[in-house]
Amino acid sequence: MKAHVWDGPGQPLSLMELREPEPKAGEVLVEVAACGVCHSDLHVMGGAIPFPAPGVLGHEMSGRVLALGEGVSHVGVGDRVATTFIMPCGACPSCWRGQEELCEKFFGLNRLKGHLYDDTTRLFTLAGEPVAMYSMGALGQRSIVPATDVFRLPDNLPLPDAAVLGCAFFTAFGAVHTTAALSIGETVAVIGTGGVGLAILQIAKAVGASRIIAVDLADDKLAAALANGATDTINSSQLDPVAAVKEMVPGGVDAAFEAVGRGNTIVQAVQMVREGGRVVPVGLAAGDATAGIPITHLVRRKVQLLGSFGARPRIDMPVVIELAAKGAIDLDAAVTRRYRFTEANQAYADLSAGEITGRAIIDFTLG
Repeated sequence: MKAHVWDGPGQPLSLMELREPEPKAGEVLVEVAACGVCHSDLHVMGGAIPFPAPGVLGHEMSGRVLALGEGVSHVGVGDRVATTFIMPCGACPSCWRGQEELCEKFFGLNRLKGHLYDDTTRLFTLAGEPVAMYSMGALGQRSIVPATDVFRLPDNLPLPDAAVLGCAFFTAFGAVHTTAALSIGETVAVIGTGGVGLAILQIAKAVGASRIIAVDLADDKLAAALANGATDTINSSQLDPVAAVKEMVPGGVDAAFEAVGRGNTIVQAVQMVREGGRVVPVGLAAGDATAGIPITHLVRRKVQLLGSFGARPRIDMPVVIELAAKGAIDLDAAVTRRYRFTEANQAYADLSAGEITGRAIIDFTLG
């Protein structure tokens, strides 16, 4: 099969022929239909997130089941499926507690070593050299995924577009529903309206937030925010975003979501919420990045700082899919750009240059 292989920080992706992967017990072989273009992959490519090379990136995927490993029965060959970027092992203490987003094997074996849960990869060069997998390695034509992370899609969802359910919307659902526990009628600010930020806007609207304020530096991204559920927008290159939010919602919003991964915007989020409000950082940053949060403000105002990483795959992903099937999630508004399989390098170059509004996908079904 062909796959885009990453050879280390600063290197472009190389389109290579790899051995055909074969599923082991408890695994599913998927023919990839689409892979989302996400900043997390970009962080790996640039070296901000350490990961072994050579590797196949891509962690936001939809496709069709080609083969089943021993013991897999909840999906069948030919099923249309989506996966989440967190692949729970189902057996570690975190998974036992229902905190699958903290799966110890996922972080210890996949994120650190690029392996699945027998501590080996499923990807190899034609010469037999191992190739690491970032999540399921969705930038290859076929992918091996633990069965705990494969979810059947209803027929009314477009297969390529459904890829974005497994990271952008999955992350947004975890942040809004599970971490912030947003209630009907509450007010929200979202800093950063890229793919995840737009998904947070949509989920906040679906939950029933009364006012949803999008904050960004670019007017085109703010226009997309309005199409994805925002009631108000603030261009933070022209206005003080904290003052503007508090003018719209005196005292501050109930919850602020930071989807950029920068220290200054996390501080802004802390200052945007009311007394007792919730601040939910969602955006990833370089490993040594920090935020200079004012301690007295945090303590005196009882601001809750709640980190959020993805969601719980087996608990939350079926709900995300159901929301999309019922139309509460608008995939047409979320997927703003499509690239062919051969255009992966261009997709990530455009993402790095800030030229993608919303979420782009690499659509393997395009000619």
